[in-house]
Amino acid sequence: MNRTGTIYGINGPVIYLKGDTGFKISEMVYVGEQKLVGEVIGLKKGMTTVQVFEETTGLRPGETVTATGDAISVLLGPGIIHNIFDGIQRPLEEIAKSSGKYISRGVSVDSLDTQKKWKVHITAKPGDLVSGGTIFAETQETASILHKSMVPPNMEGTITWTAGDGEYTIVDTIALLEKADGTEVPLKLAQKWPIRIPRPTHKRFPASVPLVTGQRILDTLFPIAKGGTAAVPGGFGTGKTMTQHQIAKWSDADIIVYIGCGERGNEMTQVLEDFNKLIDPKSGNLMMDRTTLIANTSNMPVAAREASIYTGVTLAEYYRDMGYDVAIMADSTSRWAEALRELSGRLEEMPAEEGFPAYLASKLSAFYERAGMMQNLNGTEGSVSIIGAVSPQGGDFSEPVTQNTKRFVRCFWGLDKSLAYARHFPAIHWLTSYSEYLEDLTPWYRANVSPQFVSHRNKLVALLNQESSLMEIVKLIGSDVLPDDQKLTLEIARVIRLGFLQQNAFHPDDTCVSLEKQYLMMDIILYLYEKSRALINRGMPVSVLKEQNIFEKIIAIKYDVPNSQLEKMEDYRKAIDDFYEHVLEING
Repeated sequence: MNRTGTIYGINGPVIYLKGDTGFKISEMVYVGEQKLVGEVIGLKKGMTTVQVFEETTGLRPGETVTATGDAISVLLGPGIIHNIFDGIQRPLEEIAKSSGKYISRGVSVDSLDTQKKWKVHITAKPGDLVSGGTIFAETQETASILHKSMVPPNMEGTITWTAGDGEYTIVDTIALLEKADGTEVPLKLAQKWPIRIPRPTHKRFPASVPLVTGQRILDTLFPIAKGGTAAVPGGFGTGKTMTQHQIAKWSDADIIVYIGCGERGNEMTQVLEDFNKLIDPKSGNLMMDRTTLIANTSNMPVAAREASIYTGVTLAEYYRDMGYDVAIMADSTSRWAEALRELSGRLEEMPAEEGFPAYLASKLSAFYERAGMMQNLNGTEGSVSIIGAVSPQGGDFSEPVTQNTKRFVRCFWGLDKSLAYARHFPAIHWLTSYSEYLEDLTPWYRANVSPQFVSHRNKLVALLNQESSLMEIVKLIGSDVLPDDQKLTLEIARVIRLGFLQQNAFHPDDTCVSLEKQYLMMDIILYLYEKSRALINRGMPVSVLKEQNIFEKIIAIKYDVPNSQLEKMEDYRKAIDDFYEHVLEING
């Protein structure tokens, strides 16, 4: 039976239907003559509330709303990678062919290409007992990614028939599964999954392996684990999007899901153009061969912005189930929260702090909780790491979205306006940022980089903290009154800031740095500090040490030592020894 309702009232993206429609909560519906996509968000006796994911201009009371019987779902199968979707998984390139630059309303396009034939290798055979997550076919989706088609999570039975290896579309039946009750289910390359329900897993692991990004301030000072969560808050122009671009380009995740949620159109264009030209350093293939983009720019309907985050997480979980490490860049969760606020206002709900809905915290927690390093149903291990940008108005970190995000993430990379204006990038401030993963990851760093890695890192942070407290004195009475050992602390902190924390995204050797080079750079800086302190203790003034130009030479290591020639680091250790001997000689 076709369940329908009639529009009674319209308030922006929210519409009301009177009478008993028989609709279910979270059900997808088609609204009006143009069949706009909507979702049931409220049911009362005699009243149904629907949010519409498209522009409602021109809708009028009396038009019909039709139920689909399904929740808002995404189509999962080959063709997701290298694609660009809107917030409800409509492929923008396909829509552009028919609609031009702006999406016309009520566009109905298949989420994935149903005509394209994929070269499929069937891995299951008749008689196999299979359950949710079992891989029954493999397809080379892009040059970088092998797509593994899995039995849907809530199904088990015996394979009774398989097609041979060959070329199939995502809607062709390539195997038959017989359930315990004797019903036969066709298995295809594509399956549907509701976006608001996390995909089931077998077990969650504690954090133990870092997501290596190649950015020194992140990997060394404030690391994130695979399956971890991080927030990148910052005012306008501080570099949130650029920080996420760098992580997307250089991190050791297998797949990147980039969600542009309410972002400016020109920023999404930049992502598209960059990623289409970039070569992935790991595989030598195009960057887009392991990336999928969800573009929901600020001029697109607000309700779809709310859905885009869940669409992105569901796509990520699907690839995690195949055993991949997936990183999600959500840019920006503030715009998503603003969409919640707007819809909440339209629904006339009681506002909480700054007009945000009272359920903002639970929505944020439900989103970040979908991250994690998991053992999947099929026994493989995979992870979803979520890195969410937060754009507090006026750079005020005390506003509700930043504060609530802080409660649910274990990594906080606070961007600083003064650093950004001083052209210090990444503009992550070492005093406001923190990572709670450091302790969990210490055994990994000890075993895989160096036993001294974490103690070196702690010494660097201690020096930066000392610099901060000394700068309070310097601001009041100038640096001349400080004793020489404190002047040295300021000088070494400057070397750490300029030579280690500041990183040039446009320099081939500095844009991405291995953990080994990061460790060696710390080692050299601390060796310089040790030798300089020995000279100060012998009565040498800092001014004499600065004459030798050694500090500038150490700052330049990041450019002067190519990533492929780390043995050159020894030359700098020798240069520090020569500097030590030279100062003793001329001032002896």
